[in-house]
Amino acid sequence: MSDSSDDATDDPPAATASTPPDESEGGDNDADDGQSSVAAAAGIDTDVLDVPRELASTVRLQWVIGSALGAIIVGVVATGIAFGVGSETALLDGGLESAATVGGAAFALLVLVGVVRALLLYRSWSYVVRADSLYLSRGVFTRVRTVVPYVRVQHIDTTRGPLERVLGLSTLVVYTAGSRGADVTIPGLTPERASKLQERLERLAIESDEADAV
Repeated sequence: MSDSSDDATDDPPAATASTPPDESEGGDNDADDGQSSVAAAAGIDTDVLDVPRELASTVRLQWVIGSALGAIIVGVVATGIAFGVGSETALLDGGLESAATVGGAAFALLVLVGVVRALLLYRSWSYVVRADSLYLSRGVFTRVRTVVPYVRVQHIDTTRGPLERVLGLSTLVVYTAGSRGADVTIPGLTPERASKLQERLERLAIESDEADAV
């Protein structure tokens, strides 16, 4: 049962992401054949492998809303602090109005930072399903690249928080062996893509374990 090229309806590949090159020069034919056999045994069409994928564009709104909620809390706290300082000292005149101005400025600044961060983070995010591992690349100021070998995968979940349900998004969570409870997450997936990716990775993980045991 072959995994047809159902990624044709997925978002277009990320233009700025690239699959990391193999460290070996000259072709490691045995390794390539082994990886191809694992993909074939898992029923994965090789055409869907090694293709950088980006997140659903709606995830930018999710990140902006999350930043705005945090900014509201900071704005309220800043207002309270400014009002307290103004009541006890002469640093702020105007009472509550001046304090609200300080809180509003803090809120606006954090929302602006959140919008810029969401745009830059979205551009940096990509993931690649390879024959032997899952590769992720993301980060604004610090670029983080993660390689998750399928032989280390324990199990895979999909989660949907309240905001994700409203926006029609899901998050894929990959748990690995020896990670002290840490996990690898891919946010900003549609439920259909998350389910498809979960099934694909589970099949590759099973076949990788069997191949590694031989």
